[in-house]
Amino acid sequence: MAKRVQVVLTESITSLGKDGDVVEVAPGYARNFLLPYGKAVNVTPSVLKQIERKREKEKIAAEKLKQEARDFKTALTTIGRFVIKKQVGEDGVLFGTVTNGDVAEAIKAATKKDIERRDITVPDVHNLGSYIAKVKLHPEVSTEINIEVTS
Repeated sequence: MAKRVQVVLTESITSLGKDGDVVEVAPGYARNFLLPYGKAVNVTPSVLKQIERKREKEKIAAEKLKQEARDFKTALTTIGRFVIKKQVGEDGVLFGTVTNGDVAEAIKAATKKDIERRDITVPDVHNLGSYIAKVKLHPEVSTEINIEVTS
C-alpha cells in the first residue's frame, strides 16, 4: 500500500479541509489533482511559517471585528430607543407589520451604520407600542434594542 503525503491546502476543499490546513492525502491525488491545479502545496518549513503568520493575522483581524461589534453594541444601548412610524387604522392596528428591514432602516438613520437585516429578529408587531428586537452584531456579540412603533 502506498504511503500518504502531507500537503497544505491553498483553498478550502469540502472533503478535505479549509485553506491553510495540513492534510494527508494519497500521493496520486496530490500529484494529479491538488498540486497541478494549485489547490495545495507541498509541506516545507517556510510554508508552515507562512501559514502560522497568516493565522496570527486572521486572529488579530477577528478580534478587531469582535471589538468593533462590542463598541457598536454600546452605541445601540446608549441610543436606547428607535422610533418606527407606520400607518395605522381606526382601532390602532397597523397596516401591515414592522419588519426587520424597518428596524435596520431605523438603526441606519440613527447611527449611519448599515446592519444586515437578516441579523435582526423582530417580534410580531401589529399594534402601536414598545417592543424589543434582538440584533446579532457578531457571532459572539448580540444585543436587544427597544423599538417604539408610532403613527
